[in-house]
Amino acid sequence: MITWDDFNKIDFRAGTIVEAAPFPGAKKPAFRLLIDFGAEIGLKKSSAQITKHYKPEDLIGRQVVCVVNFPPKQIANYISEVLVTGFPDDGKQVVLCTIDKPVANGAKLF
Repeated sequence: MITWDDFNKIDFRAGTIVEAAPFPGAKKPAFRLLIDFGAEIGLKKSSAQITKHYKPEDLIGRQVVCVVNFPPKQIANYISEVLVTGFPDDGKQVVLCTIDKPVANGAKLF
């Protein structure tokens, strides 16, 4: 079991995808994303292996749940700054954690 203090160490935030493009340099099929987290956090980049269920043009404007306090991670020639969350489907392909009603970019999960 974890404690509430442990859970609160993970900074989950709402962000809106403002750019999405194929990531040809990735080992596994992925998109490069630019996500807006509002004035406090700003724009952050992420790489996401979500090509099975999504097209870049369908991701623009979608609000997602991200972890914003992991250290940046280099993926090929790209620095991913946040982790976009999702769940595996039956075929182990990622389905995004999305927000069903609009909230402010940067809103913290609690």
